[in-house]
Amino acid sequence: MRRNSSLLGLIGVVLLLFAGVAALITRARTSVDLLYILVNGLAGLFGVVAYLSSGVDQVRDAVSQRSTRYGANALAMSLAFLGILGVGNYLVARGDRRIDLTEQHAYSLSPQSAGVVKSLTKPLEVQAFVEGGLNPELADLLALYGRESKDFKYQLIDPDKQPELAEKYQVKTYNTVHFQYGDESTVITQPTEESITNAIIKVTRTAQKMICFVEGHGEPDTEDAQGPNGLASFKQALTNENYQVKKILLASMASVPSDCTVTVVIGTEKPYLASELTAVRAYLDGGGRVLVLLAPRKGNELLPLLADLGITAGNDIVVDQVVRLFQGPALGLAPLVNTYGAHEITKDFRQRTVFPMTRSVRADAGTKAGINATDLAKTSPNSWAETDVAGIFERSEARLDPSVDTKGPVSVATVAELDLKAMGKQAAGTARLAVYGSTEFAGNREIDGTYYNRDLLLNTVGWLGGQSDLVSIRPRGVRASRVQFTADQYTVIFYLSVLLVPQLLLIAGLAVWWRRE
Repeated sequence: MRRNSSLLGLIGVVLLLFAGVAALITRARTSVDLLYILVNGLAGLFGVVAYLSSGVDQVRDAVSQRSTRYGANALAMSLAFLGILGVGNYLVARGDRRIDLTEQHAYSLSPQSAGVVKSLTKPLEVQAFVEGGLNPELADLLALYGRESKDFKYQLIDPDKQPELAEKYQVKTYNTVHFQYGDESTVITQPTEESITNAIIKVTRTAQKMICFVEGHGEPDTEDAQGPNGLASFKQALTNENYQVKKILLASMASVPSDCTVTVVIGTEKPYLASELTAVRAYLDGGGRVLVLLAPRKGNELLPLLADLGITAGNDIVVDQVVRLFQGPALGLAPLVNTYGAHEITKDFRQRTVFPMTRSVRADAGTKAGINATDLAKTSPNSWAETDVAGIFERSEARLDPSVDTKGPVSVATVAELDLKAMGKQAAGTARLAVYGSTEFAGNREIDGTYYNRDLLLNTVGWLGGQSDLVSIRPRGVRASRVQFTADQYTVIFYLSVLLVPQLLLIAGLAVWWRRE
């Protein structure tokens, strides 16, 4: 009987402990909280009183037992651990340091988003109009921006309670976000990290730069959103970063228009006229910026111009050996790239890109004065530059011939900075040139795909256009999933995981331990 009353006393202490924890956490805000605290408190008090009423001698004997001393030590150590844990959580809560351990960094801003908001020089006012003034996911996302800069000010507004603000900013739907930066403003209706960052870029960079696409040779169209090789996604990505985009018919012009910050030249089956090549060269000699997209067996008339500027494009096609499950090694004409040269464009860039149907492109400045060329992207060691292009297209076969083919890694993208004065040109300053061996690299399929072609391409445009602060990894469309619980569901989960299950496990453990003593 005495032994049973001792166990009853221990269980009573446990019940009182959990009643105290529940009271501390819940503050008895609801009837469920109050019921739990009362039941555990009364039951625990009954157990302790029953134990004490069994006699002082039994208390003295229980205290003197070895098992009691061990149990007391274990309890003291547990309480000490909980105390240290509580102090640690308190100190962390007071600080503002966060560590994102998720694989995709779902709870962190992308490097570009963080860099853009850190560059704010004056307050950016952000007003999010959401239903009921509550949107936890959007609030968490805006809070991430707020952590990066004290100039990022945001608030969530219920448009039904503040209709005057909704009318002022012409808010028609919930989840509309208004941005105000000085005299510049913009509105988005589908707030994601990507759209928010693009909105910040738009209001903070009022001077738009022009990206000109040369047309007239059957180039992929910047308005083609359906075809896999269309450039509509590329154009949209440029527009999102506050560039203007237009097409130019260079064959009907004496020179490249002066408002073109970057000119995009795409190699096609229809060759460029000599006058067009002259205009491109004159544009570069005057400090212009050019992005060239080539493809195997296309745009060969551009090769002498590029060679004179320190970049050699091979008459080949890059083949990579890929391994398919249950099929073994096979030839691939869309080599993956995860090796990048040391350059401003690829600083901290470790992501994979894919170069479908690409020819080799390499730096070959040699002793040419004023030309600083860098290989930007290289394929794997298992790849090679196949010179028998007809064998691939006509017979679907390829074999590495070391005497004429180039063994991987093979460079498929190269950039060059041209010091005009050192090259003996009349204009001062520098020109910039970037050459990619694949036109499909910039197509809709690859820009919208799972690889990071968009980031590498936009980084290149940013470097060409002198916007180095935009050279970074951009937000991805996928963020952390979120589950919304009702108040009742939250209560059930809280009591089961925090109170009831640990309480029952502890009581069961005490009972087993007591029986073995």
